[in-house]
Amino acid sequence: MRGTHIPAGFTGRLIAHYLASHKDRDSFVLSLAARSKTRLDAVVSELGSQRAVRLHVVDVTRPEQIDAAVAGKSVVINTVGPFWTWSTPVVKSCVRNGVHYVDLTGETHWIKQIITSFHYSASKTGAIIVPSCGFDSVPADILSYLSARGISGGTIATMVSMLEEVHPNDLASVRIPYPLSPFVGDTPAPAPRLLYRLPIPESGKTLVGSYFFMTQPNRAIVERSWGLFKSSPGSSSMQYGNNFKYDEMIVSSKGVTGAILITLGTILGLGCMMITPLRWLLLKVLPKAGDGPSQSVRDNGWVKVTNITTAVSPSSTSSQPSVVKSVLTGKGDPGYSFTSVLIGEAALTIALSPESLPSLARSGGVFTPATALGDVYIERLRNSGRATLESKLVTARAPETRKTA
Repeated sequence: MRGTHIPAGFTGRLIAHYLASHKDRDSFVLSLAARSKTRLDAVVSELGSQRAVRLHVVDVTRPEQIDAAVAGKSVVINTVGPFWTWSTPVVKSCVRNGVHYVDLTGETHWIKQIITSFHYSASKTGAIIVPSCGFDSVPADILSYLSARGISGGTIATMVSMLEEVHPNDLASVRIPYPLSPFVGDTPAPAPRLLYRLPIPESGKTLVGSYFFMTQPNRAIVERSWGLFKSSPGSSSMQYGNNFKYDEMIVSSKGVTGAILITLGTILGLGCMMITPLRWLLLKVLPKAGDGPSQSVRDNGWVKVTNITTAVSPSSTSSQPSVVKSVLTGKGDPGYSFTSVLIGEAALTIALSPESLPSLARSGGVFTPATALGDVYIERLRNSGRATLESKLVTARAPETRKTA
């Protein structure tokens, strides 16, 4: 397998490190691309790899250079953001050349654009295009998928670009329900709240939390998975149900007061980013694109994401719902080190196990992590040594029984 990685900025270098030292390194050829030979040489020097790494100097404003780097490869990992500004030509080249593609975008308006522009043509060339393969939005999408079976500085630059360069109509177009899905669900999305509560059936406890600023893009990805499964005749066992709805929160360790303060702080911060003079002042103190946390912070970080899915069968005469609890834990800072694991394993899933991908994705198109990668991706994450995924059925009248993923 030949995979191309475009190492633009801080996160890109971390992905290059992860792939260069991967236990399956003998199974693929790693190619790196960047705007300058100097940058490429610096990354290769950091890697210290004994295996050959192929290098490509690429200006993403020049289609012929993108085609030269992409042609003949199996998967492209793209980290060139803001994606709305720079990455459409990369997707276009992958689709034209029948090359698979994964990225880290959380820009819902841009994902909608590439679905409209490239989903059909990708289905003709066989290119599997999978946006949002990092912490945005793999945990949200994969845990919803798993449960349903039982029943940085670069980020700041992207936000600024979205506010300053993207037309308001494009932003408004993804604030509607199910903006990326081929179908619109029967149940409206939950409205944002000041305080969130999530009962945990097995313990009887209730978690309290605050609004998570990535809820909207994560929800859009999960809803697209719902719509794609619904539209595929061969995926009837994976359909989430007509009344499906998704919400999320960030758990507060400081109780109700802490949760409310975090929500208010998030609203205040996002509000300041909307006002040009305040945004300018914030950019003076916030991390610049290419910056990120220290290695100590990255190595000692961790993340735990819990999904609670409740379902009532329309044909059931029992009022007792089925409840599934799925949990993902990850080693490393979620936005950087663990994101490198998530997107690295996504690329290797497509490249090394194409015959095991969900049938829905094999013909090509613009997909989500769950619809494109499925069970084989979950197993790769488990085998990486950096993640655990567990899912179990919780009932009020019977002991828990562990699910098989």
